[in-house]
Amino acid sequence: MPHLSPTVSSCAKVNRSRRAFLRAATGVVSGLTLSGCGWTLAEVRPLQASAKTANELHIYTWSSYIDDALLEEFKAQTGVTVIADTFDSNETMLAAFQAGKGAAYSIIYPSDYAVAKMIELKLLQQLDLSRIQGLENILPRFQSSVHDPGNRYHVPISWGTTGLIYNSTKLNPPPTDWSYLWTQQRTLSRRMTLINDTREVMGATLRSLGYSYNSSNPQEIKQAYEKLVVLKPAITTFTTDAWRDQLIAGDLLIAMGYSADAMSVTLANPALKYVIPSSGTSLWSDTMVIPKSAPNPDVAYAWINYVLQPSVAAQMTERLNFASPNQSAHDQLPAPLRDNEILFPPESLLTKCEGVAPVKESITELYEKYWTQLTSS
Repeated sequence: MPHLSPTVSSCAKVNRSRRAFLRAATGVVSGLTLSGCGWTLAEVRPLQASAKTANELHIYTWSSYIDDALLEEFKAQTGVTVIADTFDSNETMLAAFQAGKGAAYSIIYPSDYAVAKMIELKLLQQLDLSRIQGLENILPRFQSSVHDPGNRYHVPISWGTTGLIYNSTKLNPPPTDWSYLWTQQRTLSRRMTLINDTREVMGATLRSLGYSYNSSNPQEIKQAYEKLVVLKPAITTFTTDAWRDQLIAGDLLIAMGYSADAMSVTLANPALKYVIPSSGTSLWSDTMVIPKSAPNPDVAYAWINYVLQPSVAAQMTERLNFASPNQSAHDQLPAPLRDNEILFPPESLLTKCEGVAPVKESITELYEKYWTQLTSS
């Protein structure tokens, strides 16, 4: 997203995208029984809170994971109002915390690779897994992360791939790989966008060159940067979010985007298609974490337990079009959604994907140096 979305609450409509920043205040919950679920929120203890914040929860998340129905049901079950802000990238979120602006939030939704950075910066609480119900339903591939071995600090909330969303009525031949952006650069000029994410864009370019999404080789990274410099004049903008309406309207021909967003726009305009590049792409997950500065960790656990319920997770997938790592939720989905290859691609495609993995600080700095040069020139 190129901008911050407006603050939202349980009575406001949230702009849907994979990346968004939710702001919420602390809440007090004690002995709350989840209606129709037959179990209680785990160990929710009252906190000392001001009257102003006693029934509010501050959350930092991608907006594609929140809608009115979710917030209203949580409030009905707990009495807690969720207040939300949005961010356009993990880098924006991390910068806010490093600047000391994250103290209001009790739940954050960083992407998997950002969890490692937040652990390194000592921004997160280690989770008390005994207070979380439903972890056994998480798919095996997400039970332990390279970013956080043993999932000590995070709970996965969604997963997906990164690919190309394109107008099938205007692009012939259609794209099959990242290299299409360069071979068709003249046709796509000023009608394409790339994600506002350093590692995703550099990773995709590295894959187009035959290298790993997570290369630590300075020469390979330099080659990727130089290849992007060639493409730069044809790029309309780097945005994680704002491409959607333009692509639906036909103003753009192609956008780099996430599978969850691809699902939404292809439903809005059947002429739009999504392709996982043949050379490979990223397999990402977004997560829930509790920051050390969380003013209300008790209600943070209540929120985690709430969204881990299979029925809630399945409803979120149906309404918000993202893939849940919750196997029990997946089993509850209607067959057309369960079999949708945008959200749930076959294993043959997933074997070509890599998660965005941690790299040494010196390599991170190299990526950032080239990214700054690319986006500011």
